[in-house]
Amino acid sequence: MIKVTRLNGEEFYVNSDLIEFIEKTPDTVLTLTTGRKIVVKEDIPEIIKRITVFRGTLVRASLNLEENAEPEVDGKQELEKDQDEV
Repeated sequence: MIKVTRLNGEEFYVNSDLIEFIEKTPDTVLTLTTGRKIVVKEDIPEIIKRITVFRGTLVRASLNLEENAEPEVDGKQELEKDQDEV
């Protein structure tokens, strides 16, 4: 999700995965995959920057999880281990 600002100054978050097009008409218009159009104050480079930063955060979080993850074990062994603890 990225934070954007309506022309009236109201800030809100939009799911960046739903953005299909970004147009300058002269205001910046986000067209979502749902067909909904949202007019925002931010210019196109700023929207792209926010999407890039947000997605980079997701990638870094994913890499951090992978580094800290326990090695996978066979599902049967894991089930037996869980049942022994009950």
